[in-house]
Amino acid sequence: MFDSILKNVHEKTPLVHCITNYVTVNDVANILLACGGSPIMADDERDAVEITGICNALVINIGTLNERTIATMLKTGKRANELSHPVVLDPVGAGASKLRTDTTFKLLEEVRFSVIRGNISEIKTVSRGSGTTKGVDADVSDAVTDENLDETISFAKDLSLRTGAVIAITGAIDIVADSNKVYVIRNGHPMMSKVSGTGCMLAAVIAAYCAANPDNHLDATAAAVSAFGLCGELAYDRLVRNDGGTSSYRTYLIDAMSKLDAETLKGGAKIESR
Repeated sequence: MFDSILKNVHEKTPLVHCITNYVTVNDVANILLACGGSPIMADDERDAVEITGICNALVINIGTLNERTIATMLKTGKRANELSHPVVLDPVGAGASKLRTDTTFKLLEEVRFSVIRGNISEIKTVSRGSGTTKGVDADVSDAVTDENLDETISFAKDLSLRTGAVIAITGAIDIVADSNKVYVIRNGHPMMSKVSGTGCMLAAVIAAYCAANPDNHLDATAAAVSAFGLCGELAYDRLVRNDGGTSSYRTYLIDAMSKLDAETLKGGAKIESR
């Protein structure tokens, strides 16, 4: 699984158009370069629709919304659909405000998404139309645990069936599901939550992996989630050795992604299928 998926990313160097938030845009660009992809950012509709046309995938991240970018998201999403490019939705903070929640549903109505990636609270909002979050973080009461894992798997499969998208729920335990198959992934480190934008970065990596592996978005997404989590573990090991802090951790995370190969991923992946 991992050999061919990573090989395709490195050989194809997919160009990913990211309409992402200004808090994390630089880290998103750098993680794309590190994973083997290539980033381009455009959010004015006079520019963005044309840019989408030359790219291999699109990421729509609602982390810092305004009326101008919402219109751009809708138009670029439709253009990517016309071109059969994978489109990844990152509903950052859905449930935290009416604008974010309403925008999420407007996007879901008008754009076909290949993958929807979010924390459990955001994904519950996508499913139910309302939810609770702690800002852009998941509500602690929603956390995926071994006790509610089977229930969450069923929920993810049902949402995939209804949306037609691969569902990636990320947290201490990650779930990547379509309507038939689920991957449970236990890679990652709690330190990742101390760096702003790791979810945004992951959404972009997923887009690159899906663009390079267009025939299997489920496996591509699972590989991306596992790879990113493993890089979080490797970054923490380096952090401890160097007695670093959160800023160093961010750098080490990008470094780990830039050096990741299939052998390392196969050896470190903590993934099971159900």
